[in-house]
Amino acid sequence: MNTSFPGAQVVGRMAAVLRAVSTAMPRGISTAEVARSTGLARPTVHRLLAALTAEGFCDHENREGLWLLGPEMYLMGTVAAERYDITDIARDHVAALADSTGESAFLSVRRGEGTVCLLRADGAFPIRSFVLYEGKRFPLGVASAGLAILSFLPENMVGRFLESHDLAAEHGSDHSKETLRRRISETRERGWAENPGLIVEGSWGMGAAVFDAAGQPAWALSLTGIESRFAPERRPELGRLLMHHAHELSKKLRGEQVATAR
Repeated sequence: MNTSFPGAQVVGRMAAVLRAVSTAMPRGISTAEVARSTGLARPTVHRLLAALTAEGFCDHENREGLWLLGPEMYLMGTVAAERYDITDIARDHVAALADSTGESAFLSVRRGEGTVCLLRADGAFPIRSFVLYEGKRFPLGVASAGLAILSFLPENMVGRFLESHDLAAEHGSDHSKETLRRRISETRERGWAENPGLIVEGSWGMGAAVFDAAGQPAWALSLTGIESRFAPERRPELGRLLMHHAHELSKKLRGEQVATAR
């Protein structure tokens, strides 16, 4: 956390609290759960939540004592969406992936050192994985979308991320630095990332990075489903579909961003 200027620590703590609340929408989250998620003391969390609620950034549901995002977050999000929201442009690609594969398809966006799922579309196959859903956050390198984005960041950024994060501690030994290095190399060689049931056993995923006008991986398209639907003979076909839609979406976004900048 950057503490190089007065108040930076408070801002960082408030941001961490808001992220924790956002991951629990629409159910809501308790003070204790926010404290566990952020690593902050419970009294500190309660003071921050109370202050955020007084300003309209959070709401407190008194019957169950849960915290939710407040109306100010909605208003700010509506304004920010004009610049950052690509869901309208990406929706057809997510739907096409679901329709052509029968699996669940997603759009995720990079936010700092993690990803947030923005869109989900379900295909016709009746058995689905619910590891990923709209609003779900994962660190970079975890789940196929996060691995796809991490793999195509500049090498110095990849190195700094791996050195400063211990993903294995929270997500298991398959996310050790050595294993992630190998999986990043495989992703770069193939073009798409694979998650062979590393988050929930039997739930597989594949993802491809989507690039912004500067050539940086800012989003990812992904597919999830049960293991039997991701057999070795089918994965190249799924990978080619992901790569096609990721490439086409990247081209559209470059055009949109260039036009906006003029």
